[in-house]
Amino acid sequence: MNILSIIDKYCRDNPKLRDILITHSRQVADKAVNIARRHPELNIDIDFLFDAAMIHDIGIVKTNAPGIECHGSEPYICHGIIGAKICVEEGLPQFANICERHTGAGITAQEVIQQNLPLPVKDYIPETIEEKLICYADKFFSKSHLDQEKTPEQVMDSLQKFGTDTVSRFKILHQLFKSTYSQSRKSS
Repeated sequence: MNILSIIDKYCRDNPKLRDILITHSRQVADKAVNIARRHPELNIDIDFLFDAAMIHDIGIVKTNAPGIECHGSEPYICHGIIGAKICVEEGLPQFANICERHTGAGITAQEVIQQNLPLPVKDYIPETIEEKLICYADKFFSKSHLDQEKTPEQVMDSLQKFGTDTVSRFKILHQLFKSTYSQSRKSS
């Protein structure tokens, strides 16, 4: 399995999007791997984690987010479920939940209903340690500011618009991984 060949397949007509997607995914992968290496007690499969981080945002290729070179027709919030479908279609079902569950700090079925999100009503909350770690690492990097890594405070500020429950879920992830935040930030 070659994750880059799948990215190339879906970005063949959009090299700018390919560069954004690969740069962002690599930032997330590097941060997640750095944290995992500092937590050997979690027994995380580093190769799986890296590949999952590289493919977690593949669904953006079919969304409408012109600011990051996405010229598809679907709302950006749907990129997780789109990515899950792509992974299944490409014979990589082991990454589907990573795609579905990394958006925000997870999305509950109640939030889907309350915010009238264009998603099937169900929970999109990271469950496995790998899902949690990729969801966490992803929050530190924006696809529109590829040269910057956010601080935890900046992440919480950016999540505030999605409600206090989202911020609370991020804080739980931060508690789980925070002992390595400053170390992984220095090595990024």
